[in-house]
Amino acid sequence: MNATKQIAKHFRDVHLGGNWTSVNLKDTLTGISWQQATTQIDDLNTIAVLVFHINYYVGVITRVLQGGPLEGNDKLSFNVPPISSEEAWQTLVNKSITEAEEMTVLIEKLDDTTLQENFTDPKYGTYFRNLLGVTEHTHYHLGQIAILKKIVRNSAQPS
Repeated sequence: MNATKQIAKHFRDVHLGGNWTSVNLKDTLTGISWQQATTQIDDLNTIAVLVFHINYYVGVITRVLQGGPLEGNDKLSFNVPPISSEEAWQTLVNKSITEAEEMTVLIEKLDDTTLQENFTDPKYGTYFRNLLGVTEHTHYHLGQIAILKKIVRNSAQPS
């Protein structure tokens, strides 16, 4: 398997399953209601904010893979639109899973030589660094989501 196919597999697996950790975004988000997704625990990000944040960077990188400019802003990556219904929550979840799959297909189409090229500008490093980084970023926040899910569900249980 060439390097781009392997990177694509890891990116897909963290979103849809089959990775070494046996934890993925789709399964972790299953069964979380919009109320749980928007429950604020102390000063931590909510599950909904983390899902939006993960997908924000998927969108930024996808646009570059489609030939567009690198346009993103860390401050905007946490600006989740209001989630006040199950429909709005499921729309965010579905968008995240769908866009991750779209990005995976774009990664699979890359030639391995592209991985060593600059990702739009030398200051951002190579394609390899950014594609691996967005996968690691997803794993990092997926861990937070898994912990928040347990906290939110346990806090809803009568003592």
